[in-house]
Amino acid sequence: MKARPAADLPPSLKPDLFGGHFRSFRKDPPGFLTRLAELGDVGFFRMGPQPAYFAAHPDQIRDVLVVNAHKFKKGRALQRAKAVLGEGLLTSEGEFHLRQRRMIQPAFHRNRIAEYAQVMVKHATRMADDWRRGETRDIDQEMMRLTLRIVGETLFSANVEDQEDRIGSAMTTLSKLFDFLLIPFSEWLEKIPFPQTRRFRNARDTLNNVIFSIIEERRREGMEKGDLLSMLLTAQDEEDGRGMTNEQVRDEALTLFLAGHETTSNALTWTWYLLSQNPEKEAELHREIDLVLDGRPPRFDDVVDLKYIEAVLAESMRLFPPAWGVGRLALEDHELGGYSVPKGSLVLVSQYVTHRDRRYWEYADQFIPERWLTQSVKDAGQRYIYFPFGGGIRRCIGEGFAWTEGILLLAALAQRWKLRLVDDQRVGTSAMITLRPRYRMRMHISQR
Repeated sequence: MKARPAADLPPSLKPDLFGGHFRSFRKDPPGFLTRLAELGDVGFFRMGPQPAYFAAHPDQIRDVLVVNAHKFKKGRALQRAKAVLGEGLLTSEGEFHLRQRRMIQPAFHRNRIAEYAQVMVKHATRMADDWRRGETRDIDQEMMRLTLRIVGETLFSANVEDQEDRIGSAMTTLSKLFDFLLIPFSEWLEKIPFPQTRRFRNARDTLNNVIFSIIEERRREGMEKGDLLSMLLTAQDEEDGRGMTNEQVRDEALTLFLAGHETTSNALTWTWYLLSQNPEKEAELHREIDLVLDGRPPRFDDVVDLKYIEAVLAESMRLFPPAWGVGRLALEDHELGGYSVPKGSLVLVSQYVTHRDRRYWEYADQFIPERWLTQSVKDAGQRYIYFPFGGGIRRCIGEGFAWTEGILLLAALAQRWKLRLVDDQRVGTSAMITLRPRYRMRMHISQR
């Protein structure tokens, strides 16, 4: 790629001594992109030798994710994620991605989600029964365990409780080591037995063993259980009549296994934090729970009436979106906001930055669930000022599942308990694969 005069480039921040902006970016991606967005709607930076453009305006976000999506492919982060996920929905491209999506989509139809809701409430009620007044718990770990149990049963009819600590540890290891996969030339470094490489492989093998054991057990049983795994094993493409190979089943199962609980657990953790810091909002949430549920456990049909809980969850994902950024690689030259983006460049958009942009959000840094009682999630999504589940043909296939799960779990747990940060708890973000808390989220449990 020929170098161009600096005057042709969008505004940029001062580069690091070595590697362009790589170290500054990886130290705090949301903070780096926030500072870059202050320079204009299009910014430029370098990730080592990789030229990168940051698009901050909603029109540009729609352009990249929807209007001209065919001009881009997945960015380096998700390309490197193939080391874990193979060719699953999250990493695959083109016609293959569309084919896989067609076969998986029926698992997330409304009637299916209504069935899953019973499992969600069952596990949330068990956790509520297990909590005790006055104790302190790592809520980030609690939410990870809860959503892991749910995805294990709803999608695979499997009990993963006896392995949840091992799975959770493997997930955390992969998230922490994901930075290693993103550094320049990591494809070659991955072949060298560094400690990071060994930990990465061990964590990947742990998750593979869990998924493959579930698949093998199902094949031995030969039973149709009406869950996602049954659909994967028997699915046929309506256009060519072909099914999935064992490798494809593994890739899709692992992708949905990870994505099906990592993002929701993070969203719930940040929601508990925000409620603990805003007791007047928490009180309003409790009033709605008492009015709608009247002391009984929540049901799927209640989701439509739990408007304030939905608003709380929407506002939590505005301030702390589980997916904090989306990267795309240009397959051809493209004009973006008046600047020429050469083929091979990385284009990045960020939910975290756009969701806090003061041009579109009044009191952007404040937790105000009431804003969602007058503005719909759908409308904000169509304007691309709010896109926690991405956009275009790659929009998250499990969005309906996630909304239902988040609302029901909050209702079931908040019906009985209030959570408060311990006095010395530090709070910060860690933008890895998802936007995790940088520190544990230790909280006191008190009865309502």
